[in-house]
Amino acid sequence: MKIILLCFSTLLTFGLSACAVHTPHGSVIVDPDNHHDGRGDFCPPGQAKKGRC
Repeated sequence: MKIILLCFSTLLTFGLSACAVHTPHGSVIVDPDNHHDGRGDFCPPGQAKKGRC
């Protein structure tokens, strides 16, 4: 019984990991005003390449 539950859980995890969100208007914009102030010296990984630091 535990093996069946483990297999089912694994298949469910793989199935849900392939989900994607599709909207009728295209991509989702999280920060529409694009306001990035220059305070602080911390830059999250990947943001410097995008010019957001």
